[in-house]
Amino acid sequence: MESPRIGRTVWAVAEGYIPSQGSGGGRALESHETVCLLNAGPREAHVDLTLFFADRDPAGPYRVTVAAQRTLHLRFNDLGDPEPVPRDRDYSSVIVSDEPIVVQHTRLDSRQSALALLSTVAYSQD
Repeated sequence: MESPRIGRTVWAVAEGYIPSQGSGGGRALESHETVCLLNAGPREAHVDLTLFFADRDPAGPYRVTVAAQRTLHLRFNDLGDPEPVPRDRDYSSVIVSDEPIVVQHTRLDSRQSALALLSTVAYSQD
């Protein structure tokens, strides 16, 4: 059975912030931002992420590929090309794909021992 063609090609996440501090516990409990990309379609999706800041030029595009009928959970902390995502700095992101995808944004803030986790589906427009 073929997967349904769901999603959009342009997404925005207006909120982004990666704290440089954390309560420890290794990678699993490291403060991070994640963009979850779902490609339920029959063709691989080529995705560009661009970050926007209040006081400097945008960063990116960061380029990733999501295989057909797969998901990719991508930590902003791991992005390095064309530059690492700055810590302790507000940013927003725009995600553009050549195939329809679904985008969800998640943050783990481990600066305190009572961890904070938030998640939201991004804004989409075509």
